Amino acid sequence: MDVFNLLPSPPLFFSHFFRLAFSVFHSKVQIRKLLNQRRSPNAYDISPHTGFFPPEPLPNLPSAFGIWEQALRDANGNLSLGEDESDEALEKRPYGYTWRAKIDAVREASLEILFCLTLPKWPALSTESLHSDLRLSQRAHFVLAWLVSFYVHSMPPGPEDEKSGPVRVPRSLAVPLTQVSRHLGLAPVLTFADTVLWNWEPIRPDMPLSPENIRFVNTFSGTDDEKNFYQASAQAELRGVEILRIIDDFNNLPSASDLTSISKISRDLTRLTGVIQDINEIITSVRSTCDPHVFYWDIRPWFEGCDAKGPDGPGWIYEGVDDAENLDLSGPSAGQSSVMHALDIFLDIDHKLEQRRYPAPSSENKRADHGFMERMRRYMPGKHRDYLDLLSVSRSIRELAQATPALRDPYDNAVMALKSLRDHHIRIACLYIVTMSRSIPGSRGGCPVSAMLDRLQANRVAGNGPVRGTGGNELSVLLKAGRDATLRARLKK
Repeated sequence: MDVFNLLPSPPLFFSHFFRLAFSVFHSKVQIRKLLNQRRSPNAYDISPHTGFFPPEPLPNLPSAFGIWEQALRDANGNLSLGEDESDEALEKRPYGYTWRAKIDAVREASLEILFCLTLPKWPALSTESLHSDLRLSQRAHFVLAWLVSFYVHSMPPGPEDEKSGPVRVPRSLAVPLTQVSRHLGLAPVLTFADTVLWNWEPIRPDMPLSPENIRFVNTFSGTDDEKNFYQASAQAELRGVEILRIIDDFNNLPSASDLTSISKISRDLTRLTGVIQDINEIITSVRSTCDPHVFYWDIRPWFEGCDAKGPDGPGWIYEGVDDAENLDLSGPSAGQSSVMHALDIFLDIDHKLEQRRYPAPSSENKRADHGFMERMRRYMPGKHRDYLDLLSVSRSIRELAQATPALRDPYDNAVMALKSLRDHHIRIACLYIVTMSRSIPGSRGGCPVSAMLDRLQANRVAGNGPVRGTGGNELSVLLKAGRDATLRARLKK
């Protein structure tokens, strides 16, 4: 057979060839445009100057939602922890009853009789009218999540002889919070975004957001210690903006194999090491501005989610919400910081122990919650989680460093800086949580009564299982597993 006779005539052949070549070229251009568009920070609600912080404070909700805004203003400084029986807390109890009564649409009539009140019932407002505006949707989540935590944790415990049952979150809070959370792709509970990213205003409104130009609007305890705790978190996040720039530069390099690109990557890894060291210093500095005793007894209990007492805890019920038993309702955690997740993905830290790396995981590592970091992403704004998903399928700097001798030391230096940060985080957690769990809340305006000490001894001190984070995880095991996973990313053993 003469195969040449099967080809089109020369003009037609070249016409097909050029048409095909143009099609391939056009497709590559379109794919590159799509990738560039997908990697645009704006598409993921990331500011080039403030990172995961919105560049401006969230605006107040429209007047139709004024009851939420007013309730949050009323709660600040006027409610006490339900388990706190100090004199100061007991003085706030009556106000707490009336505050919760305004919110609870199915409250018992006895409360009205007790306090001689006739209060309008709160409706379960729909948030749908806010969904077209990202900032208003975020504001709705922020306000409602704070209200839920104020409501739940200001409730005094029941009588000693009654078995503790699930905490009921009224539908007037539960329904709209779940609705707006599903719109945002965010857990319907207080998160890191609510306490840090969205909970601020500028000290000088005419100046942009910066570590020096930020103050926090809402606190549970009313203490400077709580504000300073948020301040340290914010400083770390804002310092992390440079991390996002380094990651973006790497992923948008046309080539990662030529000498110029390798030189830039090496310099950027050295910059990255410096940024991680700065964040380490910021985290460590919290010891001088936030008292461990105040943090553990006056601040941290407000952060606890429905599983903070472990799998056998009473849990929460979100009234009026379908499939409520499957909601993510752990509390805010540093593990929800999108900057730290981005750093882990960039350096290819294997928290799930899916890669064969050395040293081999210890038995303690193996029994840690390997899905913790993945689960914490469900507590991030959906757009930020989409950004992390994109990073997960981007080019690997660890693989490049393995194949490029000039990048191995700069990469390992960044990994070891992150390991050092996690070492310090373990020490901070030990001081602020593990050690304080063995103390008593004696600094709360006088010695607590014996009934409170009995409850605290039963629930916290006497050891109902291990010391847990606000999200219910065994804290020391979790932190050490994260530290050891970081070490295993190092190339030179």
